[in-house]
Amino acid sequence: MSPARRTDPVVNGPASIPVAEGEEPWTQEELTEIREELTGEVARLERAIAVAQAGLEDLFSDGSEGAGRDAADVGSTNFERDQEMSLAQNAREMLEQAQLALRLFDSGDYGSCESCGRPIGKDRLQVFPRATLCMDCKKREERR
Repeated sequence: MSPARRTDPVVNGPASIPVAEGEEPWTQEELTEIREELTGEVARLERAIAVAQAGLEDLFSDGSEGAGRDAADVGSTNFERDQEMSLAQNAREMLEQAQLALRLFDSGDYGSCESCGRPIGKDRLQVFPRATLCMDCKKREERR
């Protein structure tokens, strides 16, 4: 990290996070709120992953085959396991996004699109603090 980079935008002031054209600059309160939301989201997702992992361990330890288990029970267990694995994977991806956004926030790089470098936009970040792409780049990504 270069010496010119800020390590804590909340301490260094609202000017550290870019805004889109026509938007008001970030206030200290808004920055504090965004950082608290990101740290809360990281903690919530870590708990959700731990719960999902424990549920998966229970499902795997129960086994899906064995004497006395009919095909419907096995199918139901497999479906539950697939659902839990999907939810856990989704939570892991969201956790990675939240952790990245928090690292960018703390390094002073938060608020700039990781694709084009333009401001993501205050309105977008207040609704979706994990965003790392501006709306134009996100739309382009979703079309692919």
